[in-house]
Formats: sequence, structure tokens, C-alpha cells
Amino acid sequence: MNPEGRSETGLERLRIPEERRGGTGRGGGRLWAILLGAGGLLVLALVLRWALKPVEVPVARVLEPAGPEGQAILEASGYVTPRRRATVAAKITGRVAEMLVEEGMRVEAGQVLARLDEAEARRRLEAAEAEVRVARARLPEARAGLALADAQFQRVSALHHSGYASDDDRDRARTAYDAARSQVAAAEESLKAAEAAREVARQDLENCTIRAPFAGIAVSKDAQVGEMVSPVSAGGGFTRTGIATVVDMDSLEVEVDVNESFIARIHPGQRVEAALDAYPDWKIPASVRTVIPTADRQKATVKVRISFDRLDPRILPDMGVKVAFLGEAPPPGTPKPAALLPREAVFNREGKPSVFVLEGGRLRLREVRPGEARGMDLEVLSGCTPGETVVVGGQDHLKDGMRARPRR
Repeated sequence: MNPEGRSETGLERLRIPEERRGGTGRGGGRLWAILLGAGGLLVLALVLRWALKPVEVPVARVLEPAGPEGQAILEASGYVTPRRRATVAAKITGRVAEMLVEEGMRVEAGQVLARLDEAEARRRLEAAEAEVRVARARLPEARAGLALADAQFQRVSALHHSGYASDDDRDRARTAYDAARSQVAAAEESLKAAEAAREVARQDLENCTIRAPFAGIAVSKDAQVGEMVSPVSAGGGFTRTGIATVVDMDSLEVEVDVNESFIARIHPGQRVEAALDAYPDWKIPASVRTVIPTADRQKATVKVRISFDRLDPRILPDMGVKVAFLGEAPPPGTPKPAALLPREAVFNREGKPSVFVLEGGRLRLREVRPGEARGMDLEVLSGCTPGETVVVGGQDHLKDGMRARPRR
């Protein structure tokens, strides 16, 4: 029975009371409001996190400008090369019997580097010396025959003059004398030939000893004991053509190729600043030694050789090196640059040359006063100091005060 005294049907008993309906009651609306508020706070947190995340930017260090000796007017790359470098080889073909050199060894001029098997050369020398002794022994015999023929010719000539010898006797005596004289000349020439052959054999024996042509450092050992060496390539790759490579470390210099369009800026004696790829922060003073008077038509370049003012053990052959050719010293009264930075660090913001400096994790916009260009760098007369960090790309999307960090 219901409160009104009517009996309830089965369907009415299944009806959900109004206060238990979640979608239309006051409690259900409050739950939806809480969920929407939490979602909004989450979205706001994500937006703020994205907005406050530091932007990564490419940076470069502001450098100290060059001294009063001048500024870079041209840059080039090349390699350290020695003026004197020799791959020492044997003058004859032979088997290596002894190696006396190792990589990195300091050698002096004339020092023995290796010895070849000299057994055959020594036997040839002994045979040549025997030939000299034989030729030398034949010479007195020939001279004695000449003396006898000369005496006989003198007697026959005297008898012929007195009428006791015929013309035929005199002619035979003269012929014998001439033949004896020829035998003496032949014996003398045979002795000279034997002595010359002995010197050749002696030189062959001396060629079995390989010596350093000049003082320097052995940078490679190209043969081993037991290998065959020859002055020419032979044997299908099984014959060595060199014993060792010696470099005169006192003759190291830089060799660079300069575009022929800029070769007019280079002259002998010009000051140069070199930096090895292995030690990029080490500036090495140097000067132009010579400009090779020929051009490479394929590369349109001219070869320039540069001498170091002072050598250092860290400078090694075939090292990569970058050089900056310096101009003449600026005239008196020229403003002195305050810093040197890459060209791409300077951009125009509202018509004014500016840079972005990274300080304390934030970008600071600064106006600068640019100076002369130095290759890929630019002088700055004011606005930056050496040691600061500047942005070198993408400045159009950056703002003053923005959080940033260097790009890794």
C-alpha cells in the first residue's frame, strides 16, 4: 500500500527514488565540476612547463682579438710537411741480413740503418782483386819483351846502317818492337780494367750497407730481416723497395692550397697564424716562405709553403693545420677591437646590429658595434667581451630574457 492507500504494482516498486539518481541531483553536478577543474589544472601545468622549458641554441665563445701585428685577411687549410723526407732504399737487390733502425729512432747522417747479405758481393770483390793481381803480374813480362825487342831493333838498325843487315831484317825487327810495345799498352789497359772492376765490386759490397742520408727521425720501418729488397718493384709484391723513411724534423713547414683568386693577397715574408687540428687553441706564429710559381688547373689553386717561427715537439708530419694570413698592422688611430666572434652571431634587430648573449641560463639582447671582417669572424668594437657566450644561429625566433641552454 502507498501513503495514499493505493496498492503498488510491480512496475512502481521498481521505480528509482529521485534522491538516488546521480545524473540529475546536486551531488552529480559537483563531481563533474571537480573533474573538469582537475583537468584544467593539468592542462595549465603542461602548458606552463612547455613555456618555461629552456630552448636549446647553438653557441660560440667570444675570443680575444689579434694583437697589433694585424688581422686575418685570408684563411686556408693544409698539412704539416717536411722539406726533407726520404724513403731510404738499397741500390742493389739483396736479402736483408740485419735491421738497425726502429720507428721513432733518432738517426744521424751516415748512420747504418740496415745491412744486406754480402756473401756474393764479397766473393765478387775477391775475384776482382785476383784479376788485378794477374794483370799487374803480366805487365812486367810485357815490358821485358818490349825492352828485348827494342834492343834487337837497335842492333839490326846499326847493322843495316853498316850494310851487314838487309832491309827485310830491319823490318822484322821493327815489327817485333811495335808488337812488344802494343803488348805493354794492352797489359797496362788490362790492369786499369781490372782495377776498375775491383772498384765496382768494392762498391757493390759497400751498397750492402744502407746508411741514413741525413739526420732526422725514422718514422717508418719498411722491411724486416729475411725479406728481399730492390731499388725497383719486382717479385709480384714480395720484394720491398724501401728500408725505412727518415724525416728531417728541423725542416717541418706547412703546405696549403690557396685559391688563385686570392693569391694576390699573399707574399713571401707575410705573417701567418697557424693552428693544428690536434691543438686548436694553440696559435703558432709563422710566415710565408715561398709561393710556388705554378697553379693547379684542375683545382684552380696555388701552393704556398709556410715556415714556423719556432718548432715544437708537438708538431708532427702530416698533421692537419688551419692558417690565417695576417694583413699589415693597422695605422695609428684605428679603433682597437674589443672582441672577435663568428659572423653569424651578429644580426639586425630593428635595424641595429645585435647579438644574443647567454648569461645565467637566459638570453640577453645587446647592441654591438661591428668592425672589420676577419675571414669567418668579425671584429666587435663594443658590446661584447672575450669569454662570453653568444648565439650563432636562429636568432629570429628568440627573445630577450628567454630561458635557454647551449645545444649539445
